[in-house]
Amino acid sequence: MSARFGLRSLAVLTASTTCALSIAATAAHADTDTDSGEKILLKGSTTASYFWDDASGRAGDTGLPASGKPMQKGLAASPSWPLLTEGYVVYKGKKMPFFVGDRGPGTPSNRGIMLDLDAKTFAELTGGEFNSSTLGVDGIGGQGHIEVDYVITKWGDGVGKKNYPVPFSTGAWAERDRNPATPPQAEEDTSAGGSLPDTPAGEQEQGTTGGTLLAAGALAIAGGGALLGGERLRMLLVR
Repeated sequence: MSARFGLRSLAVLTASTTCALSIAATAAHADTDTDSGEKILLKGSTTASYFWDDASGRAGDTGLPASGKPMQKGLAASPSWPLLTEGYVVYKGKKMPFFVGDRGPGTPSNRGIMLDLDAKTFAELTGGEFNSSTLGVDGIGGQGHIEVDYVITKWGDGVGKKNYPVPFSTGAWAERDRNPATPPQAEEDTSAGGSLPDTPAGEQEQGTTGGTLLAAGALAIAGGGALLGGERLRMLLVR
């Protein structure tokens, strides 16, 4: 009886472990954008404005972008992310890449406007036209802000907050962050124009990922939780 019970326990443990590994592998795969194959480091939603600082003074700018990179399509400003951070935005099914090349918005970031896109990218997203004389966007009825979903695929190496954006006034843009955000689970493929789940600006993701919870749940349902013991199950939940 003891030997048969031991074999049965081993079989249940093997089956539950295999199930957990399969679910964990699926969850890990969900962290990757299936369109580009790039790792998703952070995603959320925010209000975006636009700018074009070419050091000409025509748009009120006083110099080149903070990164030293010339003003160009795809160069965005962030109030807190490290310079040269890379990612993309999605607006009404349109997906456009960006990299953080400047700082801003300033005061508007206190009102939740956490991303300043370049005028050419803003024009393409909204169906407008970049005006090289005024450095603004024509054909959109004066619209200056849009609600976008953003995805970060690479953090810059310099100072700045590697997590949900915070206002420029916090000074996070000048502090080195050695604890980047935990990669969230990608619940939906945005390559087909799907919308990303809304995440309020400044909200920091906490707790375990869905994949870990599913894996632990599979172990418990299959009997693996009882066989592994409460302490082992607890470790799985908090890893």
